[in-house]
Amino acid sequence: QVQLVESGGGLVQAGGSLRLSCAASERSFSTYNMGWFRQAPGKEREFVAAIEWSGARTYYADFVKGRYTISRDNAGNTMYLQMDTLRPEDAAVYYCAATVSSIWPRIQAPDYRYWGQGTQVTVSI
Repeated sequence: QVQLVESGGGLVQAGGSLRLSCAASERSFSTYNMGWFRQAPGKEREFVAAIEWSGARTYYADFVKGRYTISRDNAGNTMYLQMDTLRPEDAAVYYCAATVSSIWPRIQAPDYRYWGQGTQVTVSI
């Protein structure tokens, strides 16, 4: 069972940038398709971005296209989410997750088996 730990969240002004990291505990990380989700208070957890196990394919929610970039380093067992041009509505707890499904892309939270604990992103006006 792979364990995932997010880091890199914090407070940033609107228009600023943050880079989130997701560190995996096992080398099997390189075999999983991965995703980022976020959840704001009182809202459902929503899909943000996904990356295929090899890194060859990525997929984004419409509301982050052109602003966020998902990437991974399989040698370092780490996935990243570069977030640029942040908006107040991007504030949420961000989670990384791993799916055992080979179907691409998976954008529903129940399709992901392993989850990190989340990292808070706050965007000030």
